Amino acid sequence: MATGKFRGSKRSSGTTSYSTTIVVFVALSILLIWLLTSNSISPPQSTTRASTKSPKQITSIAHSHHSLPQVIHPDHEDIPTQLSDDPIKPLDPSRPNEIQETQDDKKDASSNSDTSNNRDSSGGKGDEEKQEVKTQKNDIKTEANPNKMEGKESVEEEEKQIALETQTSEESSGTQKQQVEQTAEDTKQMVKNDHNQEGNEKSDSEETKVDGSEITQNHITDDDQQQRIEEHQKQEDDQIQQQGQSNDPLGAISHDQIQHDEASIHSVEDQVTNQEIKYDSVDERRNLTSLNQKMNQEELAMRNDDASFPNGESSGIPKESTESKKSWSTQGDQSENQNERRKAGSKDKDNDSYGNKWQLCNVTAGTDYIPCLDNEKEIAKLHSRKHYEHRERHCPKEPPTCLVPLPKGYKRPIDWPLSRDKIWYSNVPHTLLAEVKGHQNWVKLSGEFLTFPGGGTQFIHGALHYIDFLQEAVPDIAWGKHSRVVLDVGCGVASFGGYLFDRDVLTMSFAPKDEHEAQIQLALERGIPAISAVMGSQRLPFPSRVFDLVHCARCRVPWHADGGALLLELNRVLRPGGYFVWSATPVYQKLKEDVEIWKEMSNLTVAMCWELVTIKKDKMNSIGAAIYQKPDTNDCYERRKPNHPPICKSDDDPNAAWYVPLQSCMHRVPIQENERGSQWPEEWPERMETPPYWLNKSHMGIYGKPAPDDFVSDYEHWKEMVSKSYTHGLGISWSNVRNVMDTRAVYGGFAAALKDLKVWVMNVVNVDSPDTLPIIYERGLFGIYHDWCESFSTYPRTYDLLHADHLFSRLKKRCKLEIVMAEMDRIVRPGGKLIVRDESITIGEVEKLLKSLHWEVYLNFSKNQEGILSAQKSDWRPDSYAPPS
Repeated sequence: MATGKFRGSKRSSGTTSYSTTIVVFVALSILLIWLLTSNSISPPQSTTRASTKSPKQITSIAHSHHSLPQVIHPDHEDIPTQLSDDPIKPLDPSRPNEIQETQDDKKDASSNSDTSNNRDSSGGKGDEEKQEVKTQKNDIKTEANPNKMEGKESVEEEEKQIALETQTSEESSGTQKQQVEQTAEDTKQMVKNDHNQEGNEKSDSEETKVDGSEITQNHITDDDQQQRIEEHQKQEDDQIQQQGQSNDPLGAISHDQIQHDEASIHSVEDQVTNQEIKYDSVDERRNLTSLNQKMNQEELAMRNDDASFPNGESSGIPKESTESKKSWSTQGDQSENQNERRKAGSKDKDNDSYGNKWQLCNVTAGTDYIPCLDNEKEIAKLHSRKHYEHRERHCPKEPPTCLVPLPKGYKRPIDWPLSRDKIWYSNVPHTLLAEVKGHQNWVKLSGEFLTFPGGGTQFIHGALHYIDFLQEAVPDIAWGKHSRVVLDVGCGVASFGGYLFDRDVLTMSFAPKDEHEAQIQLALERGIPAISAVMGSQRLPFPSRVFDLVHCARCRVPWHADGGALLLELNRVLRPGGYFVWSATPVYQKLKEDVEIWKEMSNLTVAMCWELVTIKKDKMNSIGAAIYQKPDTNDCYERRKPNHPPICKSDDDPNAAWYVPLQSCMHRVPIQENERGSQWPEEWPERMETPPYWLNKSHMGIYGKPAPDDFVSDYEHWKEMVSKSYTHGLGISWSNVRNVMDTRAVYGGFAAALKDLKVWVMNVVNVDSPDTLPIIYERGLFGIYHDWCESFSTYPRTYDLLHADHLFSRLKKRCKLEIVMAEMDRIVRPGGKLIVRDESITIGEVEKLLKSLHWEVYLNFSKNQEGILSAQKSDWRPDSYAPPS
């Protein structure tokens, strides 16, 4: 529709004017006959609206009413249509600001309705018309939302509504007939007046009477009218946006999509406002709903960023913002000297490796092979083993592409929670711990099972009693509320962490791959989180200030040696205000060696400003525990004399952890409100859903939004993914899943979305990705730094499910996918699953590799250059061995 000035035309002669009026009279007579013959058609809702069409447009409509547009059902069933029963009101040519509406140029129906009401000199009638138009628009929006048309109750409400509308239409039929008769009389009078005024120029200020109502000049200026239109439009925008947020199954809808949806709604509104649709049954009413639903689906299919995937979930989160990379550090920035060999690594330029014949690894470690911990050649070159360098990572320069064989008689693992108490002996056929630690209730051999009574060196009578004992010693520990994420050093078979699940605590357990045969493998087989690591010459692969509590139950770590370097490493990863629980013989025994160690530890902890909260004795287990607390201010550091251990230099990043040597110093406690570590996180489970207090809006998030908003969007995204696809749409039986790894975690949204399932998730933040691991810990989850061009520090066959979101397309720029797939095949259990979301091309490459490994691909779906793949590992192993390494 165009907005402009209406210019009255001068009649050139009496004959021309008389002929024109005759044509108008004939046209209106035809319209009168058509309306009378169509009186039996009952529109669902009567709307009286002042028409904005000129006399010439009315004449054109009268001649072309047989070709009126119809709403067509997708199954090609025609829905009868008719003209509105509104009285036809010609425009007053004296009103220069009149808005014209044509069939070729339609605008927002709501704006037209509002403008028409302003022209109506009868306030009551104008309000009634406005309310009817608004009611009709609400009906259309209800029909456009198929979610509100489901179920038996909805059908009954529809039938009641149709009956009510039919009754209203019948009551209005008499009024409609009177209106038509009145229109005919007025038309005759108009023709008579037109004949008497033949040859004269019609006055611009003349009043025209139609249907007994007067249209007069309202003196509305262009600015006033435009302002009213804009205000009405803004109200509609807000309403549509609110409706979209509440009903949209994809969670977050873009601004462009809102505009598309708004245009769809207005298009349907125009059809119903300018035409009345006959509904003879509930099925015909549903026809329009089906049409609107189809229109919405077609529009959603055009959106590249949120293309609908199986089960209706969206295709993926937005790509990482280029600008955000400038404001986030990576672990790779801090350990460039250790990754020089990565820069010279081979590129995945050719894919001929897909056709290679896989072979079994020919190594001394056999079925327990961990490439970065069993690199015998590199370990043999070490000049010293004083600081347990031989237990640290020494990855092969050329990562292996061989496959690890299965133990003889391997069986599918026992499901959690039964696995906490027993596992198949054939899966971890090692008896040394059962022989050495059986009397301490670590593990026992019982037929074809290895059983775990729940004991340990310091809690022979069970971990639960020991856990409650610590809580009684220091009530502020508050398991599962205040203390949520725990680090267990020298964990053994991880019974302490396994039973802390009963207290809503997540424990990162670790121990070296040493003479305590397969202790970490036993823990993972039980379904308890654990990694192979050692406190030696390098920092642990965790950020600073992330663990709420650190635990050591006779962990055989010389905390006091080398100026307390290892205890200072614990100080780095312990949250300010967090607790260190030391349950060891120097606490409660008086042997000469124990007394000396206690003295050294006392001096060291005082110098570190750790407060000894209590020493508590456990009579049942005949042990004692010393519990320390790290300071949450710098006051003690400033009062120390002498200043030893020293405060770390300002250029030493406490978060740098990937291949970074230990530093015998302490970092200052953050005290600014916007600094991480200056406050304790919210209690669990609120902390999982709440953006950390130190994420401020001035910091751009990974996906381009302000960081707190990015955090929320990511969480909503993964909740949708998990609920719509992962839990029932990918061929995964979650009752058989316990150990999960997110191989490229960002904010930990995937792990958070799995909170209600009986699983735990190891969140991996890649060393060349933005360092978001502190955020994951802040929300009560845990994770680790890693480079997937190297082997992961875990035993073979230790994870039930791996999740890789846009991991492979990034990795193939740095190393061959064949290397990564061989590693994933190593750590996934037979029967374990892999979920891949990535670019379609990369998905195809991954599928070829998986099929060459005899994995069963359940799903491979791609759309708009994005894809999702779900696969399961088989029991297949090659027949031949690779040459000795």
